[in-house]
Amino acid sequence: MSKFPENRFPAPKKPRPVRGGIKAHSKRGTFGERWWAKRWIGVLEGFGLGARLTRGRSYARRGQVIEIAIEPDGVRARVQGTRTAPYDVAIQVTPLDAAQWRQVAENIAQTPRFVALLLNGEIPEDIEAAFQAANCTLFPEAIADVHTECSCPDWSNPCKHVAAVYYLIGEEFDRDPFLLFALRGIERDAILPAIAIEEPTRQTAPMQPEAASPPAAVQRPPLERPPVDAWLLRRTGRFPFWHGAVPLENALSAVYAKAGESAATLLAETWPDPD
Repeated sequence: MSKFPENRFPAPKKPRPVRGGIKAHSKRGTFGERWWAKRWIGVLEGFGLGARLTRGRSYARRGQVIEIAIEPDGVRARVQGTRTAPYDVAIQVTPLDAAQWRQVAENIAQTPRFVALLLNGEIPEDIEAAFQAANCTLFPEAIADVHTECSCPDWSNPCKHVAAVYYLIGEEFDRDPFLLFALRGIERDAILPAIAIEEPTRQTAPMQPEAASPPAAVQRPPLERPPVDAWLLRRTGRFPFWHGAVPLENALSAVYAKAGESAATLLAETWPDPD
């Protein structure tokens, strides 16, 4: 018979329930589906956090994270724990400086395959070569590359609240890999112009003057449906941390289609008929 009481260590308190929190899509097993999301999660799980990782996964799946914002200076989040007030969490990956990003962009632009995959919303598995040539990396390689803070009283850093946010960010990378660049201080609007391959200027023959002719009647422009539903919404990127049953762009496709029909009808009714 043990001389220690059975309940020597009290059971950990359950966190306060959150209404409308951000819940992970993963219900069990690993987080992340695409290789770059798994790579991000692998960095966290390589920190040796032990039981805090398990609790962090539980927090992410229970919806204990109230909000997440990816800002130029890193990630800001609020996580509900056992206390009344939520905890403030901050995660920052060492950003690239201007010279590093300029060199990375040049390296990417020199590899058309990299450009094509990025324009398609994918990260090439060997893209790290473009970063290594600029003496930097896309993914954090050590715990020193990731700076984390939490207002909770836990002495350990990263704690379970930081881990919960980290897991949810990894899932978001599945849907929008450009957020990974944002954590390195590179916004989406700066990526595509920087890696775009300019077409050579075409030489055209000089135009010859023509005899004046009466102006032709202006014809109504052809009404063509965009090749992709809700193309403008898709071009601007996925809505961050959208956890609806279907992607937001799919949910709004019917609204976009109705607006397109209304615009086409209005154009047909108001365009003047040719004399």
